[in-house]
Amino acid sequence: MLNQAAGDRQILAQKLNISPHQLSYVTHSGEGEGLLFYGSTILPFVDRFPKDTELYHLLTTKLNEIH
Repeated sequence: MLNQAAGDRQILAQKLNISPHQLSYVTHSGEGEGLLFYGSTILPFVDRFPKDTELYHLLTTKLNEIH
């Protein structure tokens, strides 16, 4: 789960039993930051994928970065 609007965060927190601390990972989070759900385990993540690689340019969904 990535950055969510305030109302959506509250609904998801209740439905998915996300703690306030875990919710902080999807409140004003940056690119490549969020929560991963694996069964009943919720893990925060930060992925700083290098932008100067060919793989990044193949996978990015940012149209302004495609060349």
